[in-house]
Amino acid sequence: MERSTCDVLIIGGGISGGSLLYLLANYTDIEHLCLVEKCDSLDALNSNAHNNSQTLHEGDIETNYSLEKAKHVQAAAGLTKTYALDVAGDDSMIRRYGKMLLGVGDEEVATVRKRFEEFKELFPTLELLDADGIGQLEPHVALVDGSLRDEPIAALHNPEGYAVDYGKLTDHLVKTAQEADGKTVEVLLSTTAKKLKRVDDGFEVRCGDRLMHARFVVVSAGAHSLLLAQKMDYGTNLSVMPVTGSFYFAPKVLDRKVYTVQNDKLPFAAIHGDPDLTAPDKTRFGPTALVLPVLERHNAKTAWGFLESFNFDNDVAAVLYELMKDKDIHDFVYRNLGYEMPYYGKRSFLKAARKIVPSMQVEDLEFAKGYTGIRPQLIEKKERRLMMGAGKIDEGDGIIFNMTPSPGATSALDNARVDMNSIASQLGCTIREDAFKSVFNQSAQVTSSTTSDVGHM
Repeated sequence: MERSTCDVLIIGGGISGGSLLYLLANYTDIEHLCLVEKCDSLDALNSNAHNNSQTLHEGDIETNYSLEKAKHVQAAAGLTKTYALDVAGDDSMIRRYGKMLLGVGDEEVATVRKRFEEFKELFPTLELLDADGIGQLEPHVALVDGSLRDEPIAALHNPEGYAVDYGKLTDHLVKTAQEADGKTVEVLLSTTAKKLKRVDDGFEVRCGDRLMHARFVVVSAGAHSLLLAQKMDYGTNLSVMPVTGSFYFAPKVLDRKVYTVQNDKLPFAAIHGDPDLTAPDKTRFGPTALVLPVLERHNAKTAWGFLESFNFDNDVAAVLYELMKDKDIHDFVYRNLGYEMPYYGKRSFLKAARKIVPSMQVEDLEFAKGYTGIRPQLIEKKERRLMMGAGKIDEGDGIIFNMTPSPGATSALDNARVDMNSIASQLGCTIREDAFKSVFNQSAQVTSSTTSDVGHM
């Protein structure tokens, strides 16, 4: 078996792994990096543009974000926006559509108006719209047969809202890392990392037909991360609950992203409508949220991995029981189950879509085949609670496990910045603060993620 060495081994070739590879290659003095990905291409799973909502979350229209959280999310999103716009400069990677938060009914309208007063200083481009204002920007949202819809509506609109192809972003991050001067950066595709073993001076990891020795390991393998962690006796207090999201297509009826008011009890965005970077003639509605016993959608072989990391016991049962006792959560689970059913699914989904586009008809909806992703929601067994935000294990001993980025891919560079600081501290490496700040206009020095308690697919 071939043997090789590196300073840092990154397991997982999605947006999380790609972001860390880029930061370590360009802003530290670490010399030898290696990234391994089990698929035959980067960003094949959740980072692919088909498998997420393509939203750059900034905290302006996400109603489960407090003002303080929104400040942190805005900073995290700033890294991604700066890279896509200024470093990559690829119009196909990021596009400005504008974003809207729609409130329907008296209670939600009041929520929207209150939020505007609280958030308008943080987001100077934010606008409060009444029904007529909404109709001027999104007539399909405000009007039915040429007249204003019956329910009272109001909206927050931010023209500075962006959609991002996180798959293309991942590709560019990795390519830029490989081009870093004076660095050895290996990328191994179609290579499964397994049999992680701690040795005196780091770790040995079997990567395909190669035995890799690494001084430091970072696992950013999505729903697989907890499984790998628990095989090394980390995260035994956690259980994974994979939540898959699917989408429906409709004809092009929206020009910007339209979100709705979120239920604070749920760690997922409410169904929203979006222009799609990969299907410009359509509007995509979703995501649904369905718990499935697999670590990858449409890959039954990952069911065993789910069973290993689900770790069903009395604590997990207690959490699930408490969740299902809540009427809002109970109804949410069964409603989303219905969305996935043949024939009945789109008829059930129509009601949710009509909250955004009231004139929508069942024949307008088409299940978006092949558009799906998985969010590994975590259960804290000892505390018997559903973890609502990001999931990370970093005990300061040479290995990090990233399980659930939050809010989604938006925070990947921010999360990678946290990992870069941890790695530099543990390995005694130097971070190039001035170089980082010259690109991102933010400090490279952070000690914890800025987006730890929020969640979106």
